[in-house]
Amino acid sequence: MTNSTPHSAGRRRPIRSLIAFARTLVAFALTTCALPCAAVELLSYCGDEGVWLQILGSGGPELTDQRGAASYLVWVNENVRLMVNVGPGSTLRFDEAGARFEDLDAVVFTHLRPHTSSDFASLVEGGADSGRERLLPVFGPADPNGDSMTAFAQRMIGEDGLYPQLAGYLTFRSPGGYKVSVRDVAAIGNRRWAQYGTENIALAAVPVHHGGLPTLAWRVKVGGFTLVFAGGFSNRKDVIADFAKDANALIVHHAIQEDARGDARQRFAIPSQIGRIAARAGARMLVLGHRTSRTLGRERASRTAIEAHYDGALVFGNELECWGL
Repeated sequence: MTNSTPHSAGRRRPIRSLIAFARTLVAFALTTCALPCAAVELLSYCGDEGVWLQILGSGGPELTDQRGAASYLVWVNENVRLMVNVGPGSTLRFDEAGARFEDLDAVVFTHLRPHTSSDFASLVEGGADSGRERLLPVFGPADPNGDSMTAFAQRMIGEDGLYPQLAGYLTFRSPGGYKVSVRDVAAIGNRRWAQYGTENIALAAVPVHHGGLPTLAWRVKVGGFTLVFAGGFSNRKDVIADFAKDANALIVHHAIQEDARGDARQRFAIPSQIGRIAARAGARMLVLGHRTSRTLGRERASRTAIEAHYDGALVFGNELECWGL
């Protein structure tokens, strides 16, 4: 294995053995700190071989958590292949991670709220100087009421949208050299969708309940590994345990505490539910993102509730961490 220089970071990515050593030193800090820890800098860059999950943002929509909104990258060797959600801060983190826009095989959205999608226009415009020439497939949820990924893209970057100067990116007259190909995935019922794959990745999706908002969980097969981005869900449909069966990594929003009540329970699973789901799925690693003021500083209680049911690896996500599968 050889070291390699990241594409835009001006430093070398640590090789796998160094990252493993760093994790051993800082694991306790990473899983207990309420605010981003300085130790996270040790894990900011992925290795030069293998499949890696990188956390671009580990927070939610709040202005007081010093975190970007929940967003993720999936790397294969030195190439970024998938971006999950494009919320506030994600394009900055994309650059800090040393990712190359032209390497992306797809972008997917779990749902369409500002904290998952507000940087989408910046991502599209920012890719103009990347040298990308192939299509950029973008997938997101849709329901019969007209809420859809295609409608969202038109409202944001269409000719009559918020940024009409970017409308060309939705056509083959794109000023950036590449076209954004926006595709809807049904977010109703329980039917799985699995209609996209490349030589690098294969995608599947299933609708989940998230307080009535059209929402998808995504299953990604890449390099012999499986990642499931469950995001935010109430588990009313009870589909994640089966959908995430034998996943190498299950990524879940950790937005509410064990004793949460009311509307929050209609949108998010509590820690004990997350633990049961991860155990039923047989997930090797459970990654908690979308950490909010309701859960930051309460990691010990959440860990206890989860580990009462799940005995696999448990990660409380932080900015720019990168985890090998």
